[in-house]
Amino acid sequence: MTDDPDTAQDPFGHLRVLVVEDEALVGMLLEDMLIDIGCAHVELLSRFADGLQAAETGNFDLAVLDVNLDGVPSFPIAEQLMARNIPLLFATGYGAGGMDARLSGIPTLQKPFFFSDLERGVWQALEGS
Repeated sequence: MTDDPDTAQDPFGHLRVLVVEDEALVGMLLEDMLIDIGCAHVELLSRFADGLQAAETGNFDLAVLDVNLDGVPSFPIAEQLMARNIPLLFATGYGAGGMDARLSGIPTLQKPFFFSDLERGVWQALEGS
């Protein structure tokens, strides 16, 4: 983070966030929550292929990925984001048992989660990058 006064007042105000979530209501809630914490732009995608393409070519500062996208693990999307040094966090309703051990250091939100959990997860993802 910088010492810019605007950034200090609104630390997430510059963030462009990719959200890949296959449940429409959860995705819209995530989008609203990210905007509420001050993120500048949120792109919401629901399909694995769209998420992977966005991870390969999109201009993002952070990503929030559902672990299971209509039965397909989102781990290749996470790996692509990591290769591009884009911080990320996972959201899952399945617990730690469904996680890929290679990605165990990535902050993970357990669904359902609170606003404060998301805000803390964003901080953790950004600090870990």
